[in-house]
Amino acid sequence: MNGIKLLNVSKRFDEKEIFNGFSHTFEYGSKTCLMGASGSGKTTLLNILLGIISADSGEISGIPENISAVFQEDRLSESFSATANIIAITGNTVPEAEILKCLSNLGLEGNEKVPVSTLSGGMKRRVAIARALLAKSELIIFDEPFKGLDEDIKQKTIKTILEYTKGKTLIIATHDINDSKLLSANVLNI
Repeated sequence: MNGIKLLNVSKRFDEKEIFNGFSHTFEYGSKTCLMGASGSGKTTLLNILLGIISADSGEISGIPENISAVFQEDRLSESFSATANIIAITGNTVPEAEILKCLSNLGLEGNEKVPVSTLSGGMKRRVAIARALLAKSELIIFDEPFKGLDEDIKQKTIKTILEYTKGKTLIIATHDINDSKLLSANVLNI
């Protein structure tokens, strides 16, 4: 098997059909940006891949055991520091020096040990991204990871994502076609 395969996947919520016979293969090690209007099914597809929701029909195969994700909400422990949020997911598998390096690469130097509740929305977003990048994973799923980031920080964040995802499968839902160019990613219109 050389990828994550979706074959004739269908999903509906009540009367709203999201997918009907959707098929696609995400090659292992590839980068893909899911593009489409709000409500087109990007988040639904990510949630199916994550196993949060099930497809109504169709076949899905090749999903790796270890997946990390950044959701539309940051889902951080607000009273924990950035470092503690990462350690809560990675355990002691990632040296603290590597955690601090990743946070610094994301422009968070000096904020590694304060409660994330004191951080701005964009800073929290980058903590969530660092946590996903440092977690043990072969597949990383990002749902609108760059919202709330100014252009300079976004560039720094993309550079860090590229550094930490070499050889991993990366699937990102985004509204910005520039993201696919900056990430050298394939585009899948949903």
